[in-house]
Amino acid sequence: MQRKKVVVANWKMNTSPKESEHLVSKIVEGLSLNASTEIILAPPFLYLERLLERLKDTPIQLAAQNAHQEDKGAFTGEISSNMLRKMGIRNVILGHSERRSYFKETDELLARKVSKAIQNEMSVIFCVGENLEDRTHRKHFEVVREQLCAGIFHLNKGDMHRVRIAYEPVWAIGTGKTADKEQAQEMHVFLRNSIAEAYGIEAAQNISIIYGGSCNTKNAEDLFSQPDIDGGLIGGASLEAESFLQIIAVADVAGV
Repeated sequence: MQRKKVVVANWKMNTSPKESEHLVSKIVEGLSLNASTEIILAPPFLYLERLLERLKDTPIQLAAQNAHQEDKGAFTGEISSNMLRKMGIRNVILGHSERRSYFKETDELLARKVSKAIQNEMSVIFCVGENLEDRTHRKHFEVVREQLCAGIFHLNKGDMHRVRIAYEPVWAIGTGKTADKEQAQEMHVFLRNSIAEAYGIEAAQNISIIYGGSCNTKNAEDLFSQPDIDGGLIGGASLEAESFLQIIAVADVAGV
């Protein structure tokens, strides 16, 4: 089975309600009827319900940017995967470097979040990636494998169809820098081989592994042309409909 290309828009803490609706309208209007790429938008929590209604007759899916590790309880300000699933959201981003860094989310906590999301029949976009010091000291494979093992390798083989991996070198997020296509492909091969060792070759070949880290209209073609890069987790370039649509179009061509 050929893996589909996947393009995920992570809007982070950006856009107003009106801006989010305008952006979605422009994306829907500009989307090719022949688009084969799987498209997922991750807006701020506040807009999920409103955009869910707007996108109900389109192929575009929504994702939450985070979810709590419990279903309910006295956790002021938090939102659970149980709540998200019941409102119709089927995807969640977990392990993003900003959550790991700014909110001190540990591998142990992320494993619990992943388990709870899977339990609630959500699909997880699980992020892994090294910082500049790790790469400089040639520890990038070790660091990423540890994140992978600790975060998702407790899942059984049947659950892996609900997981996508996003490789995001921390040193390339929001910096304008990017891993070149050879560096990105090398890490994607390493990730796929690690999954094969844990779950078998078939599981490794079926899982989508996407690239995040300043992926934009200038480098998407080079990145998506690599045999083990199945799309992108797009940050800043997803906040403009024109650039995001261009990236989707590149993914469509690469997926043929």
